[in-house]
Amino acid sequence: MGKPTRWVTETGPEHTQWYIDRFRRLAADGADLAGEARLVDAMVAPGSRILDAGCGTGRVAAALAARGHTVVGVDADPALVEAARADYRGPHWLVADLAELDLAAAGEPEPFDAAVVAGNVMAFVAPGTEPEVLRRIAAHLRPDGVALVGFGLDRGYRLADFDDDTDAAGLRREHRFATWDLRPWHEESDFAVTVLRRPAD
Repeated sequence: MGKPTRWVTETGPEHTQWYIDRFRRLAADGADLAGEARLVDAMVAPGSRILDAGCGTGRVAAALAARGHTVVGVDADPALVEAARADYRGPHWLVADLAELDLAAAGEPEPFDAAVVAGNVMAFVAPGTEPEVLRRIAAHLRPDGVALVGFGLDRGYRLADFDDDTDAAGLRREHRFATWDLRPWHEESDFAVTVLRRPAD
């Protein structure tokens, strides 16, 4: 692993357990935890191969797997990946730093039709690694593959910097929304969901 992520430096292990417990409670209470997965599912063909980059407790990856997709969930926090493995069968779960992502070396050499980066992942990667994280995610997409990235705009990663970083990663912006349920984005929005595409060769 490289530099410690903000998830480690700004929260701590007690926060990780709180996060795991919170989403287990929400699932037990019947909360709708599949909003991001519905949008991704709508943008890909049936039976697509999808990367959940920063999968956390696995809720998005699991919802996509339940819709018939082949999903690989990756997170840098081993405790989150352990919780995902315990709670959800179907996806292939891996511990990996997104700034050093090399899934071929982990036994997943095939490119992905789509990647989803939900749950404020981009605000929790190690400071300064955002361009490399996006470059590595883009490198794992097939030509014409799509990436959906959502994060809060009050968490220290400016949208203008994100746009510069996605440009540098070779990703083309196609759409931007204020929420995962497609509410229109505007300059006062405090959240952004951006749909990006790796251009076809």
